[in-house]
Amino acid sequence: MNSAFRLILDGAPLIAIHKARYYKRKDGLALGPGPFVTGLEYAADTKATVVGKPEKTFFLEALRDLGCSPEEAVMIGDDARDDVGGAQNAGMLGILVRTGKYRQGDEGKINPLPYLTCDGFPQAVEHIIENLL
Repeated sequence: MNSAFRLILDGAPLIAIHKARYYKRKDGLALGPGPFVTGLEYAADTKATVVGKPEKTFFLEALRDLGCSPEEAVMIGDDARDDVGGAQNAGMLGILVRTGKYRQGDEGKINPLPYLTCDGFPQAVEHIIENLL
């Protein structure tokens, strides 16, 4: 961290793949890059360029590659802020699943709320097939 901090102070840009707070490993939840990026931003008095979720550009570029508009797309994810919130900010529908890194109450941590919250991926897909196609 100190090496990165010093490089930033010397003019290197701070570029982050994403700022997730945590992720799930086999042994439980672990800190993601977000706390470290935020610490570097604070210490070096700079702002990171985030190139992944939850940035709107990330979602729009993925959709552009697919030839799809945000109104035609649905994001299914286990991270309310980065997956669902990011997708919804890009104009997509977001479905939160209670699997992976989901924690009780995550659906209430974003505004707007998820379009839908499901127990798992199969239920989300079933909803899409039955209600959105």
